[in-house]
Amino acid sequence: AVVSTQSTGGQVACYDQAKQTVMGLGMGDNMATHFLSSFVAGTVATALTQPVDVMKTRLMQGTQYNSIVTVFTAILRTEGPMAFYKGFVPAWVRLSPQTILTWVFLERLRILFPPAA
Repeated sequence: AVVSTQSTGGQVACYDQAKQTVMGLGMGDNMATHFLSSFVAGTVATALTQPVDVMKTRLMQGTQYNSIVTVFTAILRTEGPMAFYKGFVPAWVRLSPQTILTWVFLERLRILFPPAA
C-alpha cells in the first residue's frame, strides 16, 4: 500500500507540475506536452518508490532483518545510498509506459468530453 500511495501521489503531483512547467516554456496544451509531462511523472514516481520497493524485497527475502529500520540501516551502511535504486531501470520500464498512457489518454478524454458548463 505504501508503494502504491507513493507512486500515485508522485504521478499526480509531478504530472501537473511538469505540465505547467512545460507549458510555461512556450509549448501548447498538446500531445507533446502531455507525453513529456507524463514521462517526467513516471520517472519521478519510480524514483520515489524504488527505495521502498528495495527495502520491502529485502525484508521479504530473508530472516536477517526484523524491521524496515534494520533493512534501511543495513543497506545504507553496507552498500551505500545508491543501493536503494538497484533495479531502477526495470522498475522504470514497467511503470513509465503505464504512466504515459494513463495521462495521454486522460488528456485526450478531457478534450473529447469537456466538463459541462
